[in-house]
Amino acid sequence: MRRLGEQHRGRPVAQGERYRLGLTSELVAVAVLIAKGYLILQRRYRSPVGEIDIVARRGRRLAFVEVKRRPTLDEAAESITRRQQERVMRAAEWWLKGRPNVASTTDGPSFDVILLAPGKLPRHMRDAFDFAAGAPRARRRW
Repeated sequence: MRRLGEQHRGRPVAQGERYRLGLTSELVAVAVLIAKGYLILQRRYRSPVGEIDIVARRGRRLAFVEVKRRPTLDEAAESITRRQQERVMRAAEWWLKGRPNVASTTDGPSFDVILLAPGKLPRHMRDAFDFAAGAPRARRRW
């Protein structure tokens, strides 16, 4: 089944291919994080309140990472909506509640984004968004 408007390398993307492309994108993101010294704690975490692509740790820094792949890095950045940020935040809270030993040994959650586009180097954006009073706000302009 194809969804209108979805393309990869100039051609429509079928649902199964989109799933494989997502897995490949997450593997690239994992490689980027490992190269930067992160320990991958979990991939593809699903909770009743949301999902997280990657949970990683480096020292006392705990990162909940969203991976986005689009035709351009700008499109990847723009595809991260406020609603999606809220889901990631809720899923991170859920993840932390089940792991008090991890939560107590970190400086608190960080929300990162890894942007991917064909022919471009991956872009890791640390602290890409933050939450004040339960509502997300962009920390920086993409």
